[in-house]
Amino acid sequence: MNKELEHSFVEQLQKHQNIVHKVCRLYTNNKDAHNDLFQEITIQLWRAYPKFRGDSKFSTWMYRVGLNTAITLYRKSKRRINTQEFDSVQFKIKAEEYDDTEEQQLKLLYNAVHQLNDIEKALVFLYLEDKDYREISQTLGITEVNARVKMNRVKKKLRTILNP
Repeated sequence: MNKELEHSFVEQLQKHQNIVHKVCRLYTNNKDAHNDLFQEITIQLWRAYPKFRGDSKFSTWMYRVGLNTAITLYRKSKRRINTQEFDSVQFKIKAEEYDDTEEQQLKLLYNAVHQLNDIEKALVFLYLEDKDYREISQTLGITEVNARVKMNRVKKKLRTILNP
């Protein structure tokens, strides 16, 4: 690869790396799994980067590669590894007047999202990132109408999970 292409990739990855971290957070339970998935997504992004034509925004393309990598990796994985929940450690903050309401709500949301299938997780993730249905459909490779229908079903499913 030429240095200009490499420099461009590194610059874009640094600028948008939070996208990869968010995908990793959605599909993993602990720090080690998060780091492994981050590395795998980065590798797949690097391999695919020379073919990036710029038809969409780099961030949209990055979402698509990241989500597809995460979904493919975890669908192929047939063995289950018992992991310790990362949530219980991640948000601990020592403060006398700390209100943990938001923390508890986030934990409930992540627990509910972890019960969804891979495509539903991706839909929720993109929806919470304020992506419009056009961009969601492009990222997931489905029609805009299909994205809306699936999202409405996921919302009902989440309401059921969160309010039994």
